Amino acid sequence: MAAGKILVSGVSLILVVGVAIGVVVVVNNKSSDPSLAEHQRTVTSMCQGTDDPQLCQDTLKDVKSSGSDPKAYIAASVEATTKSVIQALNMSDRLSVDHGSQSPGIKMALDDCKDLLEFALDSLEASANLVRDNNIQAVHDQTPDFRNWLGAVISYQQTCLDNFNETDSGEKVIKEQLNAETLDQVMTTTGLTLDILADLDRILGQFNLKIDVHPGSRRLLAADVDDQGLPTWLSASDRDLLAEVDVHLAKRHLLAKVVVAQDGSGRFRTIKEAIDSYPPGFKGRYVIYVKAGLYNEYIIIPKHAVNILMYGDGPTRTIVTGRKNFVEGVKTMHTATFANTADGFIAKAMRFENTAGPKGHQAVALRNQGDKSAFFQCHIFGNQDTLYVQTNRQFYRDCEISGTIDFIFGTSPALIQNSKIILRKPDDKQFNTVTADGTTQPNMPTGIVLQNCEIVPEPALFPARFTTKSYLGRPWKPYSKTLIMESMISDAIHPEGWFPWAGTVHLDTLWYAEYANTGPGANVQGRIKWKGYHGLISRNEAARFTAAEFLRGGPTSAAEPWLSATGIPFTVGFTRA
Repeated sequence: MAAGKILVSGVSLILVVGVAIGVVVVVNNKSSDPSLAEHQRTVTSMCQGTDDPQLCQDTLKDVKSSGSDPKAYIAASVEATTKSVIQALNMSDRLSVDHGSQSPGIKMALDDCKDLLEFALDSLEASANLVRDNNIQAVHDQTPDFRNWLGAVISYQQTCLDNFNETDSGEKVIKEQLNAETLDQVMTTTGLTLDILADLDRILGQFNLKIDVHPGSRRLLAADVDDQGLPTWLSASDRDLLAEVDVHLAKRHLLAKVVVAQDGSGRFRTIKEAIDSYPPGFKGRYVIYVKAGLYNEYIIIPKHAVNILMYGDGPTRTIVTGRKNFVEGVKTMHTATFANTADGFIAKAMRFENTAGPKGHQAVALRNQGDKSAFFQCHIFGNQDTLYVQTNRQFYRDCEISGTIDFIFGTSPALIQNSKIILRKPDDKQFNTVTADGTTQPNMPTGIVLQNCEIVPEPALFPARFTTKSYLGRPWKPYSKTLIMESMISDAIHPEGWFPWAGTVHLDTLWYAEYANTGPGANVQGRIKWKGYHGLISRNEAARFTAAEFLRGGPTSAAEPWLSATGIPFTVGFTRA
């Protein structure tokens, strides 16, 4: 924990917070201070574009600034969120002590909240460091990272709340108390900072600061692809790494630092042992090869095990399987067969599955919260809640993802390209929804995008007409955001296209759209008429959701997107002219 000094009415106090912001605030009650009026005008201007200007002014009113740099105001907003997260963390701990013995469900939910809020503090520390260690030009340039970290904070806050079972009266009471006293403040203060960042260009103009704006992204043209189908602007080492994986799979050429094999021919027999072997402080890519086999394991990649590349012998041969499910008393987050919490994780040529079936209800095959993570040529199979794109920037390419209800869900910027989205048969009287995005604030950089995918029934049902009512998505949270573009939509999708969550809730604030889709299910004439449904959008609007924009990782993302560092082929812009 780091100490930040605050001066209140001339008395020096020490406030212990999770990160060092380095902001000094001062309360000055002298109305004759000549700088006070200018300060008040600045605060009013900064708060002009926020959803709650009064909250913004209350948060920033005591900031001491030179008047020429808005960094102090941005830092104060981050600090306010940090303090609210710390209060929520402390309250979770206290409630766990006081009420954890009431039921296993309460204890598990509160323990999860503590873990999730620790992740939120990590994101806020990165945010605070960005503001503290850089000039305003660099902060402006790294706004995509900044916004992603703040979006992650809200995702963790929401997951904490969602882990409580609303049908259990004891859990519901604890959830309401935790939210009313601390977690709601986490969301509102984080949303405030997101609002300020969304309005940053205007704010910088208020400070008379000239910022260099980097040129927009360019499309990936045919000439930008080498003879292996990889973008030529990938670094040589990145292209070589992916090529080596392919050579290994074809010729069994030794590539991995660690080999997992159930027959004893590798260093380890289980995936967990391989993960546990990750060396402290390791730099570079930690490559794990998992030989063909059915691995009945529950795996969590810990957050310190960054930049792992794990690959198998193909998604029909290297399979990680499990069957934990909500009906048997497991919280949704913990039903995951495979969970990744580390940044920079890459998986290739593997299957992750949950075999609980439709009667298990929520049963996650893959839960992912690692920033700048990617899955290539993987199968992710399940029924309800198959793929949990929990938080942070995620990319999926050439995958197969199957399920029934909300089977791609979460609160992250998630882009799924060139993949097969497979509708399975749920229980009787149930329906299918492909997506359920959890965006809760209007300026969160989150959402689910399917690009150049096929949305089809599972192959076993192809001979007969697929009769289950199936939809592209439903709005899990108020600002649920989903775009289906350049994809083939089969007639398994209902003509209305999208399904409500509960009555009219979220229908005015959600953001759903489609662009350049094909197939019998792509006709939008029969689509729902909600205020939040934007129908067919323009190419310019859709461009905001291509890889170059939606998954941006820094100031020069058009030339050096973080995806290039994964070595996975991807499309920067549109797939069609």
